[in-house]
Amino acid sequence: MTWAGALVGRVFAAVVLAVLLLVASTAGGIWWTARQDARPSSDAIVVLGSAQYNGVPSSIFAARLEHALSLWEDGVAPVVVTVGGKAAGDQFTEADAGRAYLQDAGIPAGSLLAVPEGVDTLESMRAVGAAYAERGWSTAVLVTDPWHAMRAERMAEDAGMAVTSSPTRQGPAVQTRTTQFRYILRETAAYLLYRATGESVAGAPGIG
Repeated sequence: MTWAGALVGRVFAAVVLAVLLLVASTAGGIWWTARQDARPSSDAIVVLGSAQYNGVPSSIFAARLEHALSLWEDGVAPVVVTVGGKAAGDQFTEADAGRAYLQDAGIPAGSLLAVPEGVDTLESMRAVGAAYAERGWSTAVLVTDPWHAMRAERMAEDAGMAVTSSPTRQGPAVQTRTTQFRYILRETAAYLLYRATGESVAGAPGIG
């Protein structure tokens, strides 16, 4: 092998190693963030939307909403923000379905804010960021699935909010190790895509 060939081989091996380390460190960050539960006193609790069926939240969405209800009852924030638009053909937005669910659960209408925008996490966080700016708010506790927390935090921070996350510990996204592993892999790819391009990714239910 020539000297030039050896150099190319070493450069290639170094690039591959760097990529593997980046992927591993990102997956580790997602795993670590998923296990945190920060709930400081904040302007609002922000619940990331997920699928709803004719106004009825899916099991993933309901788990998030129940966790947000618990945080509100504990006095973490005076307002719960539900966020998310609707798919083609839907009559209800995710935000409106979430607000109705929480109101039925006992949260007064004045303590609920629906932001019915966004078909993925990035659009939703930008819409919430705009709603925050209008009201002079800055701090938020995000409620979503554990594996989604790190990417949601990053997008919310980029939208101008100071955030922590309190992920739900219930629901289909956390039931089995196989499910958890699949979500971590997907979120690793989605987070790296966002950091590299500034774009979101759609595909898995409720966490685009």
